[in-house]
Amino acid sequence: MIKLITRFLQLLYRIWFYLLVAIPIIVFFPLLLVLTSSERLYPQCFWFARNVWANFILYGMFFLPRIEREQKLEKGKSYMLIANHTSMADIMMMLRASKNPFVFVGKKELAKIPIFGFVYKRICILVDRSSSQSRTAVYKRAKRRLDQGLSICIFPEGGVPDDSSVVLDRFKDGAFKLAIAHEIPVVPIAFLDNKKRFSYDFFSCSPGMMRARVHKFIKTEGLESSDSDIIKEKARKVIYDGLTSE
Repeated sequence: MIKLITRFLQLLYRIWFYLLVAIPIIVFFPLLLVLTSSERLYPQCFWFARNVWANFILYGMFFLPRIEREQKLEKGKSYMLIANHTSMADIMMMLRASKNPFVFVGKKELAKIPIFGFVYKRICILVDRSSSQSRTAVYKRAKRRLDQGLSICIFPEGGVPDDSSVVLDRFKDGAFKLAIAHEIPVVPIAFLDNKKRFSYDFFSCSPGMMRARVHKFIKTEGLESSDSDIIKEKARKVIYDGLTSE
């Protein structure tokens, strides 16, 4: 009986999350239409996503975000932000981790999510990982955004690991080749509590502390595309060590 009540409360808690995602989008829909109508307005759109939407969800879920920094982002500088991916709350925590406006590179499938998907496809760089043509297009769109002074965020595992026991899956090459091509620092970020607080397991969720640890940046100046494997494994080790040192 206790287990049944617990599952019911977890179900309500999960549904509450989806409501929190949708409410700000619905309430501010006319404003979002304007802010997503032009790339020139993206910094203002990012400010809304970071300071209104993300906070509304995190605090509404009684998550307590805490950002630990080994190095600080410099205002006006572009970065390649990467992190482990285990939760739908990763997006909100990434927004909290960076004041520098950045653009997500994400799966095109998320654009099908009602309400959220409408805004998502207007502001993110969508990629079909099964299409080499789509992956090539990502580089062109990312270059334009970097030229505008923005940063890029990629979850380099390429998705959430199928096996929930996997601490950190293998990384894909894209984020690191892009960082080297534009000589921007790679910023490894470890989400320490997201999996425990709100994993993709439907009945795995609870309020509490959510920490993001921003590790020291990895420089890419002067590197060649062939060095991407070295940078990739270095970044993965930094995040893996951060996750397993708890």
